[in-house]
Amino acid sequence: MDKESDAFRTISEVAEDLDVPKHVLRFWEVKFPQVRPMKRGGGRRYYRPEDLDLLRGIRHLLHAEGYTIKGVQKILREQGVDQVKRSWRERGVARSGTSGAPQKAPAARAVKAPRADGRPRGGAAMTRRQQLEQIIAELEACRGLLLGGQAERPVRRPRRAPASG
Repeated sequence: MDKESDAFRTISEVAEDLDVPKHVLRFWEVKFPQVRPMKRGGGRRYYRPEDLDLLRGIRHLLHAEGYTIKGVQKILREQGVDQVKRSWRERGVARSGTSGAPQKAPAARAVKAPRADGRPRGGAAMTRRQQLEQIIAELEACRGLLLGGQAERPVRRPRRAPASG
């Protein structure tokens, strides 16, 4: 039996709804003070519908959009909670059923090769991971040019300076 959309939910129900482990929700409470579930005797958490919307937005920004925790904290600080709540809806994540859970994200799409200036083609935004992979590929190509076709030498990493204490 499904709960009403305005019913409070336990951490287990929220974890299942968002497809994240319970410890992640507890961690997010520490990192995002805007997430404040009600706590009853014994520390049992009860999430309100607005808490669930905020958590959906946080999950979407972290997992689908590739933001870091600091990036989401900055969005919360500068643009507010409502922007994060809207983010998962505005990016084409539709509600399904009565619980309002986001649908699973589609499989990763192939990304067109970027233009010469590094911007993606067709106006599609690249995730940070895709941008880093592109940068790594470009650096490896530069390294190959610098080596001039010589046998690949192992990469030498600079030594870390000793900690001054």
